[in-house]
Amino acid sequence: MRRSTHLLCLCLLCLGLPFSSTVLAAESTFTNSIGMEFVLIPAGHFTMGADKNFEDASDLETPRHPVTLTKAFYLGKYEVTQAQWVAIMGKNPSKFKGRSNPVEQVSWEDAYEFINLLNVKEGHNRYRLPTEAEWEYASRAGSDATYSFGDYAAALNQYAWFGEDYASGSTHPVGEKLPNAWGLYDMYGNVWEWVHDWYGETYYRTSPNSDPKGPDTGTEHVRRGGGWRSHIKYCRSASRMNYSLGYRNTDFGFRVAISPE
Repeated sequence: MRRSTHLLCLCLLCLGLPFSSTVLAAESTFTNSIGMEFVLIPAGHFTMGADKNFEDASDLETPRHPVTLTKAFYLGKYEVTQAQWVAIMGKNPSKFKGRSNPVEQVSWEDAYEFINLLNVKEGHNRYRLPTEAEWEYASRAGSDATYSFGDYAAALNQYAWFGEDYASGSTHPVGEKLPNAWGLYDMYGNVWEWVHDWYGETYYRTSPNSDPKGPDTGTEHVRRGGGWRSHIKYCRSASRMNYSLGYRNTDFGFRVAISPE
């Protein structure tokens, strides 16, 4: 075993994270029992939110504020696919059928039903939706710009499916566009992604700087990243929208995170 692989395994054991031959081979990724691939996201610091002087941003994305994530976590390399959904739930709610297409027409509540059953299947309780801060941190992948690849909006079509006509457009198989610097695909476009947090209109002005988890209560949850029919302004790292936890649409999906403990 190479020294770097050995050290990684020791770190995973210390964190209480599972590892397999896939992890040993790839070192920073692993694949679970239904083929979901995960990327290890390091702990770190970033500036959350948008600067309205440089982005076509809404008031929901301000003010910009420093955030520290004190623990590493795993995040799905791709949005949850229809094949993975069916493996756990047994039926497919999606309008645009395709095994490798992201599951859609799922609510926040639906996403957590899937996650709870996946936890049961794998014998632990660490699968969950990412927090909003974790999602944005992973989306930025070390960049402080509008996008993970910089501020050049014309390059977005290399990374995202977006801006399609509602009547003729659809979702697309995951992973067909370029990944960000941390190896995550479709963080912009394809389907909006539910995150764990309740939505709070003033939360950005009062949230803690370390490991924010959203308001304690609310009536709506946050979705991130834009979808296949979204305007370009919604497909940014800081973009955020709020919807009721039971709302479903053809461009609403999710990706899964794993807690380190």
